Amino acid sequence: MESFDTAFGLPLPLAVGLFYIVVLLRGGATYALGRGARGGAGRTRLKARLESARFRRAERIVERYGAPVVAASFLTVGFQTLANLAAGVLRMPLLAYIPALAVGGFAWALIWGAVGVATYEAIAELAMRSPVEAAIFVTLLVGVLITIEVLNVRRQKRRDEASLVEVVTEA
Repeated sequence: MESFDTAFGLPLPLAVGLFYIVVLLRGGATYALGRGARGGAGRTRLKARLESARFRRAERIVERYGAPVVAASFLTVGFQTLANLAAGVLRMPLLAYIPALAVGGFAWALIWGAVGVATYEAIAELAMRSPVEAAIFVTLLVGVLITIEVLNVRRQKRRDEASLVEVVTEA
């Protein structure tokens, strides 16, 4: 069986392993930040994030479903940070959090280590054959990602406004 090199010149299992270490450190640090956040957040930039509607929604989801949500959050973009932070703020027991981080982090590492690197390699190969086609492809890809983000931000803004209206009408 041949060893496949990744775009970084590393065998794929090693690349996935490095991504796994990164996600474990980042997820664990976010959880730790959340654990210490409630008491001292009033004096930091984190306060605004803990008071946002997005964070409160993430906190409710994590509180309701627990560790499986933390594990599944690694398959999303954006929600994973909020889920890890919420798990810390809610003081999810480490015996529940660590397995969720391990499983979700491994899924994230596989996605970025395999699919992400394969995408990078495909674009690099295309750039070697036709730099113009590669530039067009990357431009279209970035355009699609920006469009998705803009639509998500608008949808979130509408949700936040609807929540505010709901709170005001209840009062």
